[in-house]
Amino acid sequence: MFRDKAPKGGASAVQQARRLRREMSLPEVLLWQELRKRPDGLKFRRQRPTGRKLSLDFFCSDARLAIEVDGEAHGRGDRPERDANRDAWLDGVGVATLRIPAVEVLGNLSGVVEHILATARARLPLHHPAAPGGPPPRDELGEE
Repeated sequence: MFRDKAPKGGASAVQQARRLRREMSLPEVLLWQELRKRPDGLKFRRQRPTGRKLSLDFFCSDARLAIEVDGEAHGRGDRPERDANRDAWLDGVGVATLRIPAVEVLGNLSGVVEHILATARARLPLHHPAAPGGPPPRDELGEE
């Protein structure tokens, strides 16, 4: 729909994303089975490489929304701080991050999908941006 505005990943991020696609966790697989159906016409990507050696679990380019499925390891050690830094960096480039606990995906998949879609719909622009060199203003068409 819109041009993909997320920062591109380097070669190492692409390799890491390819590996992560093969090694997805059960909650990620279950969520991907729903998101790949393009609910509400939204396209989601999985393990999207971006920026400085990062991979987003799922990414909706139209809504500029990253979805991260967090297992229990995300609450230990320095992970909360790393996740906060990562979310702040993504926010700085205009990408919002939606963090979802893996246990929620396992326990209430349909509710999680509805929450993701509601968040994505709220972030969609009201109008499509005009294409470069798009139609001329109405007064130049001879219409009033």
